[in-house]
Amino acid sequence: MSKRRSANGQAPPSRHGIGSFLRSLFEGVPWSDRAESEETRCLAAPSSGLIRVHNANGRTSVVGEDRTDVAIRAQKVARAESEQGAAALLEASRLLHDRTADEVLEFEVDVPSKWNRRGHVNLELRVPRGSSVEIVAANGRVAVAGLRGAVRARSSNGSVELSDVVGDVNVATSNAKVCCCDTRGKLVARSSNGKIELEDHCGSVDASTSNGLIRASVEELGSGGVQLATSNGRIVLELPDEVDAEVDIRVDNGVIRNDRPLCKAARERSGQLRGRLGSGGAPIRLRTSNGSISLR
Repeated sequence: MSKRRSANGQAPPSRHGIGSFLRSLFEGVPWSDRAESEETRCLAAPSSGLIRVHNANGRTSVVGEDRTDVAIRAQKVARAESEQGAAALLEASRLLHDRTADEVLEFEVDVPSKWNRRGHVNLELRVPRGSSVEIVAANGRVAVAGLRGAVRARSSNGSVELSDVVGDVNVATSNAKVCCCDTRGKLVARSSNGKIELEDHCGSVDASTSNGLIRASVEELGSGGVQLATSNGRIVLELPDEVDAEVDIRVDNGVIRNDRPLCKAARERSGQLRGRLGSGGAPIRLRTSNGSISLR
């Protein structure tokens, strides 16, 4: 029996050749082909204890462990207009490292890009628990866990997540959320367009965002107190049962909900509340332009 033919007299592509047909159809389309590889390294930890990472595109994860070296795993991903292009971009993507004169270990990801080729590198670093880290990420999530040192992290387009960190923290992101859990020390958090969530923190807090919710639970209040501010969003602050602080709350367009007994409480005008918790001391300043504030 002869094969069926289409209206133009040509036989349709066979089922076995559908993959080749689609590949030929999309050949040359930007980012249509993908290549992936993994690279691992192990380096001596810097005597300064400080590690810097710059990753323009990709996730960056730093985990503190009981170890004396630094283990790196880099997952490289490349997309291009062809298999050969993706393989070439993958080969050109490099993870660079250097050790400065003052014994700081620095990492930088170099991924060439063209209009029809894009790549990124997902980094995972396992470091000594007492390390301090500084991370700059342009497009990618940043996660840090298990450290007993200071953390500075910046991401332009990606969330910043911290857990089980003992040390001063300074984190910021432009278009994503900030999440910190089980942290101890002075904590500074910034976000332009994203929420900030802080859970089980011990120490002082300074957090602000332009557009988003701020939720913070403080287990132990530091001498620097708590400052929370957002332009468009609500604020929820949960404090320990016994705390000594001076409270100052202001709302432009919204309501104030207070579940704590305040001494010398005073409402100067609508949208403002002042008072003292316990014997006073550490300042608590809460501000929002459009939203509610809850003190629990």
